Amino acid sequence: MTYQEHDSARRASAGALPILSADPAAQARWLLRNVAQALPEGELEHQLAAGRPLRVKLGVDPTAPDIHLGHVVVLRKLHEFQQLGHLVVLIIGDFTARVGDPSGRSRTRPALDPREIEQNAATYQEQAFKVLDRERTEVVRNSSWLDMPMTDFFTLAARATVAQLLDRDDFRRRYESGEPISVLELLYPLLQGYDSVAVRADVEVGGTDQTFNLLFAREVQSAYGQRPQSILTMPILPGIDGVQKMSKSLGNHIAVNDPPEQMFGKLMRIPDAVMPVYYRLLLDGEADPALTPVAAKRALARTIVSQFWGPEAALAAERRFDRIHVQREAPDDVETAVVAVDAARVPVATVLSEAFGISRSEARRLLAQGAVSVDGRRLPPEIQDVSVEELDGAVVRLGKRRFRRIALVGPASAGRGDRRARC
Repeated sequence: MTYQEHDSARRASAGALPILSADPAAQARWLLRNVAQALPEGELEHQLAAGRPLRVKLGVDPTAPDIHLGHVVVLRKLHEFQQLGHLVVLIIGDFTARVGDPSGRSRTRPALDPREIEQNAATYQEQAFKVLDRERTEVVRNSSWLDMPMTDFFTLAARATVAQLLDRDDFRRRYESGEPISVLELLYPLLQGYDSVAVRADVEVGGTDQTFNLLFAREVQSAYGQRPQSILTMPILPGIDGVQKMSKSLGNHIAVNDPPEQMFGKLMRIPDAVMPVYYRLLLDGEADPALTPVAAKRALARTIVSQFWGPEAALAAERRFDRIHVQREAPDDVETAVVAVDAARVPVATVLSEAFGISRSEARRLLAQGAVSVDGRRLPPEIQDVSVEELDGAVVRLGKRRFRRIALVGPASAGRGDRRARC
């Protein structure tokens, strides 16, 4: 079952099917659910009243290989437009990614390698189709129009003033604090605005952090003689820390390609306080008030994993979570780490470093915190080394979620294969 099929089935069971009425007001009310802001006010209803399929734009810069649940909030809104017969225009910003979106940034983004941009672009498109209807999506790359002759660029640049661009909060704060702003960054809103001209966008959807860019695109369209698009901004989904926006660079994201058990585990880590936001923006609903917070979080995780991986994968992920975090047992599929030894006793920090890919100083820190267990027995913080007999074939747990079965090789481990064979 695809994400779209699962989501439609869930909406049907909840009595939340999309409005298929021809009434523009009813359609607008349905589309504006959970929207942070719709500008100009009432414009979307006027556009729907025209009775033609709208071109609904989303631009994404492939600056990372993964789409995460924060992106899904916007993709879900686009899919709702598709359910009402409209066309989504997905712009892969392979050209603007070279500039870097300055939205919410306190300093200039580092430049990306063109090969990295191309690799990310390929994965972005396929991941977006986990939510979007492929048949009602037009995919384009903005390098096809932004890689323009200099005379055309001069014409575009003449459409904006520096004062207009410095009016955005990000630039104004950096300018007032003396932080550098590159000319390329100043041009970014202009380039993104021209995307709307190139695809003749009727509507553009984005996060609230994109409000300036989306509104500025209306001015660019007007300068080129087009009717300005309406804009819909969606609330920003907090990351699993519950504080900052979901972002891979902050390490608080849940990628749509995360394996089921990893996705389930991350969702179980979100603070109770942000659960209503996740329910509203990702499931278009509320938690069952009869459930405890833990049970509501399980239901949330189970449903979201089911959408991307199917009900069976969600059930298996929940069972694995229970085995590790409730029953305090190692999972069935523990990865084996092979570690070379040359003595009868081995330094714990060295084994942890090689088995888990961490530094020895981090390994010593975790050991001192009591975060290391061998076959369910927590190692005392003061311990420095263990015997080959104790470690070979054992399951080592690091923190709450990381496990490795240790296979020692070398003269000191000779004759110890029987235990590994039995494990």
